[in-house]
Amino acid sequence: MGDFQALTAALLEFRDARDWKQFHSLRNLITSLNLEAAELLELTQWQSDAEVEALPTRPQAAEALSDECADILLYLLLIADTAGIDLAEAARLKLLKNAEKYPVDKAYGSRAKYSELG
Repeated sequence: MGDFQALTAALLEFRDARDWKQFHSLRNLITSLNLEAAELLELTQWQSDAEVEALPTRPQAAEALSDECADILLYLLLIADTAGIDLAEAARLKLLKNAEKYPVDKAYGSRAKYSELG
């Protein structure tokens, strides 16, 4: 996935121009990713399912949703870069693992965890 590589390169350039690498230990990046995920979750706080589903249709909410998703992706790219993970390859391998754990004939239409499939 060239897009991840190009985006990571742009992100590292942005970070390095500001001398922020000094703050980007793996622990700090993982913590920051989770804080950003909490900000994404906060967009849904005290809202009904219908209101949450409507977020993308409201311009200000859609922008906030987009911004928080982007923040999460950017931190994930920094984590992957720091840990030496090819994120696209890791995702492909994880899909293969999930396909084994959740075969269509057992998992179709089910929300059961793989260990509970019959």
